[in-house]
Amino acid sequence: MAFYDTMIDLIGLRDWCAADADAAPRSMAQLLAQNRTGGGGEPLPFPSLDALHASCAAIPQTRQLTAAVEAGFLGAKDSLKLVLDPLTQPLSWLLEGALYAFSATPWWVLIPLLIAAAWAATRQWGITLFVALVFMFFGFIDHLDVALQTLSIIFVCTGLSVLFGVPLGILMSRSDRAQRVMLPVLDMLQTLPSFVYLIPLIFLFSVTEPKLYGIAIILYAIVPIIRLTDLGIRLVDPGVIEAAEAFGMPESQKLFEVQLPLALPNIMAGVNQTIMMSLAMVVIASLVSAPGLGVLVLRGIRNLELGVGLVAGLGIVLLAVVLDRCSKAAMRRIDPAHKSQ
Repeated sequence: MAFYDTMIDLIGLRDWCAADADAAPRSMAQLLAQNRTGGGGEPLPFPSLDALHASCAAIPQTRQLTAAVEAGFLGAKDSLKLVLDPLTQPLSWLLEGALYAFSATPWWVLIPLLIAAAWAATRQWGITLFVALVFMFFGFIDHLDVALQTLSIIFVCTGLSVLFGVPLGILMSRSDRAQRVMLPVLDMLQTLPSFVYLIPLIFLFSVTEPKLYGIAIILYAIVPIIRLTDLGIRLVDPGVIEAAEAFGMPESQKLFEVQLPLALPNIMAGVNQTIMMSLAMVVIASLVSAPGLGVLVLRGIRNLELGVGLVAGLGIVLLAVVLDRCSKAAMRRIDPAHKSQ
């Protein structure tokens, strides 16, 4: 006799339960339970779906619930794909274009351009020299091509994250209602395990499409820039806002000439975190055909090639240090308060 038979009888659901008793699927645990004897000494199980199903066949099992979720997603797949395909196709073009540009440009042109960009952003000879040495190291160990592939993906995904994240952060800062709606979504994106981002995307898009890993990277990396843009604008001194209003500034002028310049250090901190999270997700996205250093890390794990995995991991660390130092140096140039950090 199942544990919850008495409860089912007390609330009068026995006839409803018995109606589907023959049609209900049985789990291995239930079949084994039928052969048990003397179960009176067993502890009372938690009233989960499977435990209640043992007493009432009309109550679905947990596997039926997960199957229903999967069936619902697959049922909406075609409609979602019809809407999302044209909207996300430009992302594939951008990623393919960036990968082609970084791979087709001769190294003796591209590397000086990247070093010049590091100098323009930082204005520090030490960091610029470090960037040059890192790219020389990549070339020396024949990892320059894969490192540039990783860098191209980061540039595209970080750029799009900033392009969409800053306006969303501004919207949150100007509307408490928008903030209340978006905060649970941002919390979910920030706490969702990175591998889980790939599950619905694999069913929606082909693994050969760059937008599959591009969307996953953007969703994972966009949260800091949204949060810190919202925080930066909300932390602007109310006295400064009142002074701007006293001078008769319209809302748009107040935003672009007062709030955003004062919030820029926070926004730049969000850009730095977005870059780091993009780099972290690029490695995981190699599971769904994202090129770059992550492919070598995955190869080292699959084939137990310790050296390949460790060297590729070192390359990712070096890229992270380069991007972190450049973005922080650019932040110090914008906000002198960060010079002591």
